[in-house]
Amino acid sequence: MAKIQLKSDNINPFGGLFSIFNQFDRSGLRQAIDEHLGRRGATRAAFTHGDVFASMFGSYLCGGDCIEDVMDIKPFWDKRGGIRVCSSDVILRTLRNLSCGNVSYESDRKKSYAFNVNVKMNSLLLKCLAVTGQLKPGDRVNLDFDHQFIAADKKDAKYSYKKADGYFPGVATVGGLIVGVENRDGNANVKFHQADTLERIFIRLEEQSRVTVQNFRADCGSFSEEILRTVAAHCERFYIRASNCHSRRTEFMEHADWTETAIGEQKCGVASFKFDTVLPGMNLRLVVQRTRVTDEDPEAEPEGIFGTEYVYRCIVTNDWDSPERDVITYYNQRGASERNFDCQNNDFGWAHLPFSFLNENTVFLFATAILKNFYLHLLDVIGGRVKGLDMTARLKRFLRTFVIVPAKWIKSGRRNVLNLYTKRRIYLELDC
Repeated sequence: MAKIQLKSDNINPFGGLFSIFNQFDRSGLRQAIDEHLGRRGATRAAFTHGDVFASMFGSYLCGGDCIEDVMDIKPFWDKRGGIRVCSSDVILRTLRNLSCGNVSYESDRKKSYAFNVNVKMNSLLLKCLAVTGQLKPGDRVNLDFDHQFIAADKKDAKYSYKKADGYFPGVATVGGLIVGVENRDGNANVKFHQADTLERIFIRLEEQSRVTVQNFRADCGSFSEEILRTVAAHCERFYIRASNCHSRRTEFMEHADWTETAIGEQKCGVASFKFDTVLPGMNLRLVVQRTRVTDEDPEAEPEGIFGTEYVYRCIVTNDWDSPERDVITYYNQRGASERNFDCQNNDFGWAHLPFSFLNENTVFLFATAILKNFYLHLLDVIGGRVKGLDMTARLKRFLRTFVIVPAKWIKSGRRNVLNLYTKRRIYLELDC
């Protein structure tokens, strides 16, 4: 039988953090954060804003779920190798101080809804992407927009149609990168003042990042005349899911020129119609996909009273050049952008909002969005040099593959030296 011995050596399992903290500094991210947010505290001993963001990042990279989990890594890393790890109280106080007041909008029914824009943090979000080279002037990008309901039992959280209290932030993404966030009450309709939100996001991308939005995609929550007009003014092509057009169903049923094709594993018919119900001067196109009801639901009755029944799905676009199949396939790829929310919820704390109020939790959304974007930068730097890591790697795999390596601090030549117990030279290469 094996014998167990207890050793008191101060060995830590998260040795890979040292290289990551170095990358945080060398990328210019820490400097960009400190310059944009200004000095924190009156003395040099005070933690900087960069210290706060780096401490949060280290906590999430070690598998933490809440801000308080940073206290688990603080004893081993704080004041070693130039690293300063903040306490959870310092992090919470700093994020709270970065909040700004809400804006209240009144609906036609005289109901008020709170929005939180936080221009300063939105600007920092784009500045950090510029520093890491993830957004470059002159880039032509594809922008996705969606609202993500975040269930939260907070003091000012409102009851949503999702049957829970929470918030409903609008989030703009370019691939896996979050490029804009505006928070709102959980009971606010997603179309309510969405055009204003999109206008601000487009202008920041154009004027601050100096990028061009080539294509824009959004679900039916963005299907309104005002939003279509705003989007059309800022991008070359857009693809927005149209609400079920019951008024046009007869036209679809009587239309005979359907092209049979396969999208994914599903057989369907596709056709195009001129969409002049709203904004007739914009020459919009309605791309329609019809699928047999029996293909949607195998238990459905095979025939309706008018013959074969179909489910119709529509996309409004100003793209008349692409075939219907290409339009539908491209729109369906926005499902990849929706996985960003799963990553934010489970890897970067959106499922565990720390504050009681919307404006303070909005700052937390921004801080963790910046960390998620930098995480993708890390994957770009490290992924090709470590087996098992690529740009799709989730945080758990990154933790297991790169962060977890036994480490011990020793004194050598009056310096703190970190011993890593591994054969991988990637850690030395990143430290050079």
